[in-house]
Amino acid sequence: MADGSRNSMSKQTPAWILVVMPSGADLIFVALLGALVFGPLSVRLLGDAGIGWHIRTGQQILATRSIPPVDLFSSTMTGHPWFTWEWLYDVVVGRLEATFGLNGVVWLTAVVIAAVFAWTFRLLIARGTNLLVALALVLLAVSGSMIHFLARPHVVSWLFTLAWFSILDSSERDGYDGRGGEGRRWIRALPLLMLVWVNVHGGFLVGFVLLGIFLFAALWTWFKTDDNRIEEMRLKIAAGKRIRNLTGVGLLCVAASLVNPYGGKLDEHIYRYLSNGFLMDHIDEFQSPNFHRIAPKCFLLLLLFTIAVVAIRGRELRMSQGLTTLFAVYAGLYASRSIPISSLLLVMVVGPLVPALFAGGFSQRMAAIEVGMRGHLWPILALVVTLAIAANGGRVSSRVGMDAHFDPQRMPVDAVNYLEKNEVVGPVFSPDFWGGYLIYRLYPKLRVVVDDRHDLYGEEFFKSYLKTVRGERGWQEFLLTHPSSCLLLPKDGALANLVRLSKGWKQIYADDVAVAFVREPVQP
Repeated sequence: MADGSRNSMSKQTPAWILVVMPSGADLIFVALLGALVFGPLSVRLLGDAGIGWHIRTGQQILATRSIPPVDLFSSTMTGHPWFTWEWLYDVVVGRLEATFGLNGVVWLTAVVIAAVFAWTFRLLIARGTNLLVALALVLLAVSGSMIHFLARPHVVSWLFTLAWFSILDSSERDGYDGRGGEGRRWIRALPLLMLVWVNVHGGFLVGFVLLGIFLFAALWTWFKTDDNRIEEMRLKIAAGKRIRNLTGVGLLCVAASLVNPYGGKLDEHIYRYLSNGFLMDHIDEFQSPNFHRIAPKCFLLLLLFTIAVVAIRGRELRMSQGLTTLFAVYAGLYASRSIPISSLLLVMVVGPLVPALFAGGFSQRMAAIEVGMRGHLWPILALVVTLAIAANGGRVSSRVGMDAHFDPQRMPVDAVNYLEKNEVVGPVFSPDFWGGYLIYRLYPKLRVVVDDRHDLYGEEFFKSYLKTVRGERGWQEFLLTHPSSCLLLPKDGALANLVRLSKGWKQIYADDVAVAFVREPVQP
């Protein structure tokens, strides 16, 4: 649909309707926000225990007004240098938890997730995607991304990735079309975005990958363009100007990425972490997707749709779009944690290539109205109302509307209650996937032996740890090397069964989720 047609149709709509009537993006935002804060999905958002140490880290930073240079939470890494590379996110969730409890943390996560997919829908419509196609693609992206609907800083990287691609893509189209559009102006904001992104999550590296893709595409255009014809010469001049702009912006982004508590050492630390083959092979979220599960199946459908669209209309792909597609496919197949970002990038690339599908007068009119709506009254109301409910302890009048909590079927909630009540002493050994929850509940009274900060503990530590939790030969070596006063283990795990049969440990608690042991007193 032509922009002129859309503008004329939106001008025919009364201004008050454009403010009061919710757009499709508004409805997506409100629906996702409501489902994530009020329904059972609010508990799912707290399905990863790592948010526990993020919260306590942020509160420690707020209390001391400094970023901890060494580990705070474990008995095994006390005094060991620790890269608190997501400190800015930690501060935000630490403040929210202190003010609103876990409802505040879930609220923030839900707002970011809802904003990501509502904005994706809006961008697709603005780029000419048919409304029904845009809706279907966003639903596929949401379904695939649910595998990582978790209260963790990676959801903020989804938002930054979407902004990054949108700005680079818009600036490329405006640059080659000879227009001075918003994309060319917004590209100057990338260094400022990087300044925040690098202090929120390690996903800032995706920004540099996308920047490199668009710079390579500009270089390709410049080298492959013949300047013997006037039109070709104009294109080459535009490509050269874009190369200079992207190079300048890229250098500023590099400088901005160094504005973090660790400077250039952060890049080195992340590289060592991500290039460690053992850790990548044994951390669940870095494993390739299991396509027997629903969320990866939805991502697979999106992949198949992408392949079909590229096969039919691949000649219309710009070099940058083709490379972005290849990167998204590789990232999504390499690690399940990359599925959300891969889904967003694939949707943004293929959506505008199928504008004519299900084309019709109704769809065109709805798309024109969608683009013209700029009030966003309903999302604003939803934000205010849900935050007010969180501030009221989750209550709506006398009813409980929000009740964010850790799932007692996944986390050892009752077992930790028992440890607290009976003042069991630490350190406490538990599986790494429970460590963050123990930090949230027990710090600073007790320290853990291990948690899921894998970059802190390192390869050799986890080799010994895995031998223990799997109950392999020599499983006791880790417990001797890293002494603990209490073991909190999955009830039916291999290690729990071995400890029951070994000497020196006494069972003090058991339920359907966890079993706790303490050391037996040494007989004189």
